[in-house]
Amino acid sequence: MKNEITANLIREARLKAGLTQVQAAQHTGVPRRTLQNWEAGINTPPEYVIKMVLERIVSLK
Repeated sequence: MKNEITANLIREARLKAGLTQVQAAQHTGVPRRTLQNWEAGINTPPEYVIKMVLERIVSLK
């Protein structure tokens, strides 16, 4: 359940910012494959990483 919620938060923030996964990875410093796994719900990053990623993506709007 947590993986799904995190995946949706990250994906929706990225899409609202109009970014591809590659662009979001470049702006956040997270490898594209890692971002892809988060959005697929395969892995869940720690809370502080979720916050950092979302803040960086949202700041690009």
